[in-house]
Order: sequence, then structure tokens, then C-alpha cells
Amino acid sequence: MEQHNPSIRDHAVTLMRQGVPNRAVAERLNVPRGTVGWWRSEDRKARGETYEQPTDCPRCTARNLDEVAYAYLLGLYLGDGHIISKHKQHHLSVFCDAQQIGLIAAAEDAMRKVMPLPSVNRRYKTGCAEVKSHSKHWPCLFPQHGPGKKHERPIVLEPWQEEIVGAHPWEFVRGLIHSDGCRITNWTTRVVGGERKRYEYPRYFFTNVSDDIRRLYTGTLDTLGVRWTHCTRGGNPYNISVARRACVALMDAHVGPKY
Repeated sequence: MEQHNPSIRDHAVTLMRQGVPNRAVAERLNVPRGTVGWWRSEDRKARGETYEQPTDCPRCTARNLDEVAYAYLLGLYLGDGHIISKHKQHHLSVFCDAQQIGLIAAAEDAMRKVMPLPSVNRRYKTGCAEVKSHSKHWPCLFPQHGPGKKHERPIVLEPWQEEIVGAHPWEFVRGLIHSDGCRITNWTTRVVGGERKRYEYPRYFFTNVSDDIRRLYTGTLDTLGVRWTHCTRGGNPYNISVARRACVALMDAHVGPKY
């Protein structure tokens, strides 16, 4: 590390104790931000001060939770999301198709509304975009987090989560569809006036290996009056189909295709 005049370090520490952010101190004194951060850390140690990362977690503070955004984010998490919670590594990730820029933006927006303070960023891989928000408090909001895959452990909502889903069921369904579902157009043929014609009809699918997550989805559909059926493939009942015209129209009005 480059050696700096002790007077510069003393000036930096004075500014930081006054509440000036590291970046502003570094720019004012023309010192690397990493050096400023180290000076701050050493000053805290010398004073016996333990640093606590600030949080706006609604479960740990008095800040109100944006329930609409949370219901949607809960659906995304249960579908294609996970939480990393290790020493010095805590973040919520939701994986999206890289071409679905609307979904990526919606996931970012929901994370920021649920907890505005943590940073949110994207990481792109081949055909995939990972939307990440860094905070060790995400497990407070998603107590379903645990070791192993979600379909290998029980997934049960807490009473406070059930209340939110009950108040905003369409947002929850929309999050589930946007993560592990799709809207497709099926087709078949039928004879009309003696002539065989092609007939197309829209359909919603939701696919998830977890029995509990599928039950959360179908149970919410039941409360909304949406008729659904199991669509077993290869002997596995992982697919839930909504194909009745009136029910598809309801889904179109409140969910719509991913984009």
C-alpha cells in the first residue's frame, strides 16, 4: 500500500468521523478509496467500535413493507430464486431469461421496493441474467431459505406471508408464472363444415418439482376462481395447466406473458 503523509491520514479520519462517505474523502484528498476504507477500519479498531451494516429490513426495523412488490418477489424467489448466506457473502438472486428485459427490470424494481438500501445489480451469463441484491437480511424476508434445493425440503409460508399473499394473490401468481411459468399457444384440428381446420388456443403452464410450491400456486388459483388441471408428463405431475377460455382471460388480465 502506498505510504501517505500522516497529516493526510489524520485529515481523512477527521472527515470520516464527521460522517463524510469514503468516496467523498478519497476524491477530496486524492487518495484511493481502498486506502480510505482501510483507514476507517483501523480507526474503528483503535476506538473499539464494532461496525454494523445499516439496514432497512422491514422485519428488523419499523419501515413498512411494500406488500405488492413483496408478493411478486416471493413468487419469483420460490420459482427461480435463491439466497446465498455465508460469512461476508449474503445476497438474493433471481434468474431470468436474458432476452426478457421486462422481467429483468421488474425483478430489480421489486427488490428495490422491498429493501431500497442494499445494492442491486445484474450479472449476465450465456442466455441468462442474474438479478442480485446484497444484504444479509434477505433470509428475514424469505424464511423458506435453507440448505439444499427447495424441492428437497418443506416449503411453508409464515402466517405474515400468508396474509400478504391473501391480500395480493395476483401479484404472487404473476411472480410464480414469471419465474417458472409461461403462456403458450397450443393448436389442434377440428372438422368444420366437412373441412378440417387448424384451431389455436392460449394456455398457461406452471412447472415446479416442489409439491409444496405447486400447492401454493394451485391453492391461490382456487381462491381466484381459476380452474386448473395437472398435466402429467413422463409420469411426473410437475406441470399445472390453465386452459379454459375464461380462466386464460383472467390470467391475461392480471399476469400476461413474460417479455
